Amino acid sequence: MMRSDNAKSGMQQAPARSLYRALGYTDEELARPLVGVVSSYNEIVPGHMHLDKIVEAVKQGVAMAGGTPIVFPAIAVCDGIAMGHMGMKYSLVTRDLIADSTECMALAHQFDALVMVPNCDKNVPGLLMAAARLNIPTVFVSGGPMLAGRVKGEKRSLSSMFEAVGAYAAGTMTEEDVEDFANKVCPTCGSCSGMYTANSMNCLTEVLGMGLQGNGTVPAVYSERLRLAKHAGMAVMEMLKKNICPRDIMTKEAFVNALTMDMALGCSTNSMLHLPAIAHEAGVELNVDIANEISAKTPNLCHLAPAGPTYMEDLNEAGGVYAVMKEISKLGLLNLDCMTVTGKTVGENIRNAVNRDPAVIRTVDNPYSSTGGIAVLKGNLAPDSCVVKRSAVVPEMLKHEGPARVFDCEEDAIAAIKGGQIVAGDVVVIRYEGPKGGPGMREMLNPTSAIAGMGLGSSVALITDGRFSGASRGASIGHVSPEAAMGGPIGLVQEGDIIEIDINANTIHMRVSDEELARRREGWTPKTKEISGYLKRYAGLVTSADKGAVLRGN
Repeated sequence: MMRSDNAKSGMQQAPARSLYRALGYTDEELARPLVGVVSSYNEIVPGHMHLDKIVEAVKQGVAMAGGTPIVFPAIAVCDGIAMGHMGMKYSLVTRDLIADSTECMALAHQFDALVMVPNCDKNVPGLLMAAARLNIPTVFVSGGPMLAGRVKGEKRSLSSMFEAVGAYAAGTMTEEDVEDFANKVCPTCGSCSGMYTANSMNCLTEVLGMGLQGNGTVPAVYSERLRLAKHAGMAVMEMLKKNICPRDIMTKEAFVNALTMDMALGCSTNSMLHLPAIAHEAGVELNVDIANEISAKTPNLCHLAPAGPTYMEDLNEAGGVYAVMKEISKLGLLNLDCMTVTGKTVGENIRNAVNRDPAVIRTVDNPYSSTGGIAVLKGNLAPDSCVVKRSAVVPEMLKHEGPARVFDCEEDAIAAIKGGQIVAGDVVVIRYEGPKGGPGMREMLNPTSAIAGMGLGSSVALITDGRFSGASRGASIGHVSPEAAMGGPIGLVQEGDIIEIDINANTIHMRVSDEELARRREGWTPKTKEISGYLKRYAGLVTSADKGAVLRGN
């Protein structure tokens, strides 16, 4: 018996059959497995504007393999458009809305299997959370990355755009130059072209085994992406026949593989929020503390934008995620026995992968660094943890100390940076921007880009209980836990306190005694904000960043 029989078979379900017939379904279609195709198509996100084409290809694949595809929607926010204003409070919070609404649609209509068609930052992890929660056969096929733009003969991407605004504020770029960037850095549909959060999560979906080869890297505008979508539709029908479900794939070993490849690829720090949240839904405890243990033995092999001059299209041509996995497997760092949506193991999948360009994917004996791309720091400023994308930090900022410049919101910090009030050596502290305090844990691409654009990227650090876009680079340290709104020590930092950062030693301290911190806490109360609607409900339920900012009760 198929799950969908609960909604379509027998005399009791004759009323439901009448509604299926109102939709135009024939008896032949209803006799087949019903496969939900979760479409994230919309007309506001460049990464999603073409997903209608991907969805149609998925439907063809499902139908060719003997299923009946039925489309229903999922929402998605464009982080770039939402950046720098209150809209960014509504980005991370959609991750749970996406998971919850997909659960509702899948179970209300008793689908036999699902194909998820996401592409951008919170949309991918939200649907992975739903897949783990529902545990019915599911395959992912993303919309794919944007091609890099070209400005004055050089490849560019969205992070270049934000930094151009900072350069304009510093007087080193004209308004005409900025508009030239605006016209050229995002030339096609697709998720933005560097190793930002969307592409990080689409690559890690491939590593986890939930997407087919190429899911993370085949450009959005390539017809190969349509063929991949058709194969995804066919693959889910094979999974259904073999009863391979997401929790058979997303095991503890698979998540360790994902963290390992996160380090090798140099993914966004947002993966440190999303992987624990997805694991939580799969019944796997994934403590970010193990990230340093994994990083210590995992070389960083890729420096894609913003860490370096290569882009997703280059990674694709070099052999894609499988080629990076093949390199890392030479060190014995991957569990090759994990099951995947291909019906084969990781080891079987990557056996014939080839590194076609060692300049894009470095070999394990010539890495960018012997340690991974992400570091988790701890100390009296972040007792539970905080996170930095080490691969995007210039060498001279791996160890830094300087006076705190303290701001209680992102907007005040941006005004100070662009107003020339931040100088070399400073440590910018932005607080009350965490999951609860924001609420919604805004990305800080505007201040990090302003720092870079002002020429301070190699001399100023930024620390926040908020988070960073994957497009951020430099000594950008986020996810400080506990956050200020929950009584974390970041709320006790005062202007001029000396902050010491040692990324290689995984430490972060403010040079303030325990006695002084205790004295400050006596007269301290957290700042509050007037919030309502969904943000108010979210703030009341969300946990700390080091726990993946999951909601209590899930």
